[in-house]
Amino acid sequence: MNTKIKELRKQHKISQDELAMAVGVTRQTITSIECEKYTASLVLAYKIARYFNLTIEEVFDFSDID
Repeated sequence: MNTKIKELRKQHKISQDELAMAVGVTRQTITSIECEKYTASLVLAYKIARYFNLTIEEVFDFSDID
């Protein structure tokens, strides 16, 4: 699943570590989501979107899901 997390982090000038700590996961989890190796749970997707004051749909691209 495509996400805008990496772009959002760069816009807000925060590291993977900072985002991970803010949403309660490891840096490796953020890395895996950004590299499309892991799909965030609904709760994690909500936390990430809320961190950036966006909706889940603004952060995560669901167009490839049937």
